[in-house]
Formats: sequence, structure tokens, C-alpha cells
Amino acid sequence: MKYLLVFMLIMLCGCSRHTATVYPPLQTVERVDLNRYLGEWHEIARYPNSFQQGCLSSSAVYSLRADGDIRVVNSCRDKDSGELRTAVGRAWVVAPPDNSRLKVSFFWPFRGDYWIIALGPDYEYAVVGTPDRQYLWILSRTPLMQPALYDSLIKNTEKQGFDKHKVMLSR
Repeated sequence: MKYLLVFMLIMLCGCSRHTATVYPPLQTVERVDLNRYLGEWHEIARYPNSFQQGCLSSSAVYSLRADGDIRVVNSCRDKDSGELRTAVGRAWVVAPPDNSRLKVSFFWPFRGDYWIIALGPDYEYAVVGTPDRQYLWILSRTPLMQPALYDSLIKNTEKQGFDKHKVMLSR
């Protein structure tokens, strides 16, 4: 668990790797009803990252905090030990009133982008990325996603400048 927290800290520090690639602005969804977004999400796929290395069955639970921010609980099973790895943080909206761009922090003062770039009409799926295209997650309310929907989401992320060859399915 200690390593998961350290790796999340590294990701969320907002210090992205230098890249020569210049991307157009990342397009987020038009509007997010945060109350509908709260709850449990299952990771379907992601870009590989150091803080989730060795994670199986990753999920996140979002709930409203008393201060109006969002409590974030990320968890997964360690592939070697089978133990539950958990990290608790908070998220807050940085672009009201659309609510599609958030910051997430697991360790003050470090924070990272959490931009919702696709969202199902019934909040049954979401795609989250970062403007530097270094991080990407495909999330679902259920542990499985229909292949046609997954393929469609991958095509849409490509249009936004994400590399489909870097996406790994979650296990």
C-alpha cells in the first residue's frame, strides 16, 4: 500500500514528462452532474503507469465530502500477494459549471488533472484523461464492458490524441 501511495503522489504532482508532441486542447464533455457521477467505477482499461503496477481489479469510489469536494477511494488487488491496495484522496472541480475538469490529490500539495472526456448518457461509462496525454482510464459502472462500446471509446480517444497501442486492458 505504501508503494501505491508513493506512485500516486508521483502521478498527481502535476509534473508531466517533457514531450516534443504538441496536442490540441483536450476536449471534455459538455457537462457533468457530479451527484450522478458519484459512486463506484470499475477500471476497464488504462495507460500503464507506475502507481498501478501490479494492480488487478482496480476500482474507484467517489463520494461527497462535507466541504463539497469529492472523496476518492482507489483500490485494487495486488497481483502477487492478493492483498487489497487502497489510496484515499480528494477531488475538486476546477472548471465550473461544466464540472468536467477536476484536480485530484492524494498528498498535499501534489495534485493531478482528472478530465472527463467521455461520459455515457446514463453515466454507465466514463473516459478520463490528462491534457498532456500521459494518463488515460476507461471506466464502467460494471466490471465488464461490451466490446463494441469499448472499440468506440478507443476510437474517440484516438481522435483526442491518445495512442490506442498504449492502452492496456485491466484484469
